[in-house]
Amino acid sequence: MKTMTKLAVLATALTPLPALAQDDSISIAYLASSSQNGFNQAIYDGIQRAAAEYDNVSVEIFDGEFSAPVQFSQVEDLVAAQRFEGMIVTPNDTVGIATALETAANAGVKTAATLFPIGPDLSNMEPQVEGLVTTVASDPSIGARRQAEDVVAYCEDIDPCKVVVLIGQLVFPFDNLRYETYQTVLGEHDNIEIVATGEGNYSPETSMTAMQDILQSNRDVDVVLSNADQHLMGAEIAIQDAGLDLEDIYLIGAGLNQIAVDAIRSGMWDASLAQFPRSMGEAALHSIVAAIRGEEVETWIDESKLGESPVIVTQEWLEENPDFEAEWQG
Repeated sequence: MKTMTKLAVLATALTPLPALAQDDSISIAYLASSSQNGFNQAIYDGIQRAAAEYDNVSVEIFDGEFSAPVQFSQVEDLVAAQRFEGMIVTPNDTVGIATALETAANAGVKTAATLFPIGPDLSNMEPQVEGLVTTVASDPSIGARRQAEDVVAYCEDIDPCKVVVLIGQLVFPFDNLRYETYQTVLGEHDNIEIVATGEGNYSPETSMTAMQDILQSNRDVDVVLSNADQHLMGAEIAIQDAGLDLEDIYLIGAGLNQIAVDAIRSGMWDASLAQFPRSMGEAALHSIVAAIRGEEVETWIDESKLGESPVIVTQEWLEENPDFEAEWQG
């Protein structure tokens, strides 16, 4: 009740921000799901690069600490302070934060979502929140399905094919959707068995511990399937510490950071789902600036089409494209 009361007060007490002229200064807040996370840092790098193309645009990052309540409160506080004309949000809770962003929109703050759509339907990229300017994202289940299909192809002649899944946090709606997609696709094949699931929280250290625990009772592993390259960074250490050969295990991650690119090129890892966080940030910043200036913008920018690599990047493709570099380090 306290949260709703605060939002109600904000909604009625704040005067909407006036429209800006072309040369008026513009301040934009980036609400990262976690400012310590490399993927979020890369989105912010893109935001900063795009902002530098304007003479009158400034940006500032806020740390969501991978916490839905923290990020919700940040929106409330920033709207109340009336410091920013625009917000770009990489959401921790794609459903819960919607109410706060509606209040922001009512106060005249232009908002954009990156990485995931905001609202109850993760497959709907069109704005589900009144006042949301644009969503720079793609349906997380599509990438998860492509990863799982890649695992199915690898496992075709292995029976049983034992798979370990490393996911971010199952409490996150988007990670739960990815996990359900993995289960659905892999579950259609009798030779494939998910023997263990670990939560890596997008941290190599946490993932290493999770993989160490899994290997204590599941040393005979054929595949490690993960929704984040950071998870594979930790899993790799755990696998080697356990005395297992990386070349005997199929490792597929997601995000396509430079660490993953180098590992796939060397043959230590096998594949990664391509994502383009810097381009995502650039697209979101340009859209927000255009919206603040009263221009029409695309309501959905498909993040999967912002780069030039295939959806699943393999050693073969990297050998054919020796100059390719990822958009983020990792």
